[in-house]
Amino acid sequence: MAVALASVAATTRSILLRDTDQRINGLLAQEAGEFANFEEQGFDPETGRPFTDPGRLLRVFLERQYADLDEELIGLVGEAGSRPTQIIQQREIPVGRPLHQDADARRRIYASPHSTGTLDRPEGEIRWAKVTVARYGGEPAAAFVVAFHPGREQARADEVFRVLLAISGVALLMTTGIAWVVAGRILKPVRLVRTTAAQLTEQDLTRRIPVHGHDDVAALAETFNAMLDRLERAFATQRRFVDDAGHELRTPITIVRGHLELMGDDPAEREETVRLVTDELDRMSRIVEDLLLLAKSERPDFVTPEPVQLAELTADVYVNARTLGDREWVLAEVADREARLDPQRITQAMVQLAQNAVQHTTTGQTIRMGSRSDGARIELYVADSGPGVQARDAEVIFERFRRGTARRGVRGSGAGLGLSIVRAIAEGHGGRAELRTTEGGGATFVLTLD
Repeated sequence: MAVALASVAATTRSILLRDTDQRINGLLAQEAGEFANFEEQGFDPETGRPFTDPGRLLRVFLERQYADLDEELIGLVGEAGSRPTQIIQQREIPVGRPLHQDADARRRIYASPHSTGTLDRPEGEIRWAKVTVARYGGEPAAAFVVAFHPGREQARADEVFRVLLAISGVALLMTTGIAWVVAGRILKPVRLVRTTAAQLTEQDLTRRIPVHGHDDVAALAETFNAMLDRLERAFATQRRFVDDAGHELRTPITIVRGHLELMGDDPAEREETVRLVTDELDRMSRIVEDLLLLAKSERPDFVTPEPVQLAELTADVYVNARTLGDREWVLAEVADREARLDPQRITQAMVQLAQNAVQHTTTGQTIRMGSRSDGARIELYVADSGPGVQARDAEVIFERFRRGTARRGVRGSGAGLGLSIVRAIAEGHGGRAELRTTEGGGATFVLTLD
């Protein structure tokens, strides 16, 4: 801003000086033109005839003129190339050292072969124009000179320049103060972001930045808060993974250690112990795989949607599910349309629901599968004819390590992660997993994808 204000002041001074130069040049040309016209067409008022005496011509002309401020109109008479011997002036001017008092300046102008010019003196600059008087015989040489002293005009431009600089300085100070206050208010949320970031720890990610307004700084605060939300979810997922793994793996590890400590030398006992340990290790492996899958569900690449024919996908899932158990499998309905989803994840979720239905039904009971669509919404479901789910279990059955107690009256043998995986797959597609009541008993699990 200082550079801009200084440039404005300098440009203003330059424009004022240029206007002064143009006005002076116009004034000199006008006065010289008026004298040349008078010399050519004027008559001596005493004789009524054209002028023949240069001195008389100059005196009559100057008597009829009135010079502007800082302007001199004088006549010089004398031999060409020498100092003029006669000076005819109109009036005194209140500037420095006028031309009619400066013999050296008069001589230089009178002897100059040019009709206009600028004379630099210690007392000040002079802009001049000269019209040489025509010689008719033996009369001496003469010239009409218009001299202008631009010092006052230039001083006025310099004064304006100094005033503009002073005003610009005051404006710069005021603007700096205002900018300091405004910038402080604008950057306050940024400092708050920095302070909040400095106070964040792995144990405390709950701090958020207050959002006010709808400007870019507010958008920055919202973005930062969204980043903190993602970090908090990521750390929560990590902690939950560690807690879940420690909780669920503690039991099989204890069982394995107990069997190994009590194992004797009897071959049959050793064989039974190895079998039990192997079962527990397999269970631990399944738990770890399920936990890793749930941890991966927090990543954006958990599902990879692609165009899929829903009818074909439903039929493939039905064929795969029939191998899970000796039940009466029924493909109730299929939706004949194309949808964007991850076929592998959807198949994984539907097979998990089918496995869940097999665990809670007996041989010969009916399990129905199918898909349907209503506008943009798609539903894939698995319905069994088992004992169903009690109301108190319906609220928690999709949570990790939560198993319903009412289906067949006992807990299942799994770790309670299957339905959590189903819900994660549904939410990865922007949908949800639901439990609905089934007419005639049983439970219906539905994947709803919008």
